[in-house]
Amino acid sequence: MSNIAIWVKVKVKPEGREKFLHAIEVDCLGSEGDEPGCYRFNVLQDASDDLTYYFYEVYENEAALDAHRAAPHYAVWSAAADTLEGDIEITRTSTVFPSQQSYWSGD
Repeated sequence: MSNIAIWVKVKVKPEGREKFLHAIEVDCLGSEGDEPGCYRFNVLQDASDDLTYYFYEVYENEAALDAHRAAPHYAVWSAAADTLEGDIEITRTSTVFPSQQSYWSGD
């Protein structure tokens, strides 16, 4: 069974960078720490543009993704939407390899 993997790209306003970094750290740590169905939540910064960030998120299934969006730490992230410039780019994919569920779940 494949998992739901999501790539997100955001551009941050220069004046909102600190607020953004705080909010995404809260969401990232809460996601991996408090959500059993969240297998990965990485935040990456573009190598050539320090105001562009990417998130790589992996969830067990649709219910886990729904639980993520209902979590208190997600609300912190949502409240920081005013720090973003332009559209949020989201690409939804499914994991292929590694194919063993134990790789993702840690079991």
